[in-house]
Amino acid sequence: MTDRFKAYGMGGINPFSRGQRQSVFLDTVFILMGKLAKADGHISQGEIDHVEQFIQKLGMSAAHRQQAITLFGRGASPDFEIESSLNQFMTVCGQTHSLRQMLLVYLIVMALADGGIHAAEENLLSEIARHLGYDSSAFQQMLNMILNQAHFAGGQSNSANALEDAYKALGVSKDSTDQEVKKAYRKLISQYHPDKLIGQGVPADMIAVATRQSQEVQVAYDLIEKSRKK
Repeated sequence: MTDRFKAYGMGGINPFSRGQRQSVFLDTVFILMGKLAKADGHISQGEIDHVEQFIQKLGMSAAHRQQAITLFGRGASPDFEIESSLNQFMTVCGQTHSLRQMLLVYLIVMALADGGIHAAEENLLSEIARHLGYDSSAFQQMLNMILNQAHFAGGQSNSANALEDAYKALGVSKDSTDQEVKKAYRKLISQYHPDKLIGQGVPADMIAVATRQSQEVQVAYDLIEKSRKK
């Protein structure tokens, strides 16, 4: 671990209250969503619609919805730089791995909202990931897993290569043992567990994305299990 990340106390006990972590997590998610939407140089009406739909799906309180919209606009402003927001996030939330991970998950899911991730969006996500302590390999692995988990939205894969997608969604391969597959599945389910995330500082009305990711992981795992019992 580099001195830079030791300075944030990564791996130590988080001294900030759950309320402080929740507030900073929400602020950072939506301000960076604004930056992502602006990554290709402009914000389309479609992207605005996606954000509004995303907020609605979260089932956020009225106060949080208004706060999210304001933060999104701030992040989309031409002179906004990500460093200050990420430094604040790392100071308050950086000690907690699941918060760093879920921030990146939220942003990747948001980038996927319009059907795919553009080059400018991926470059920005990669830069954000570096600030969060992920090297390029770890970022690509997470990106690929979430891209493939998204194939199982709604309960089934919309891909002709469903089984291959299922393995990628769990971060394993067809050559992995049953034990390795189960271990990867359990790890992901644990990471997305709502009670765990709420306890660590994810706002309760932002758990919907984690729940959806968990459901997609479950569908992928069930497909692998079924294929191995033939």
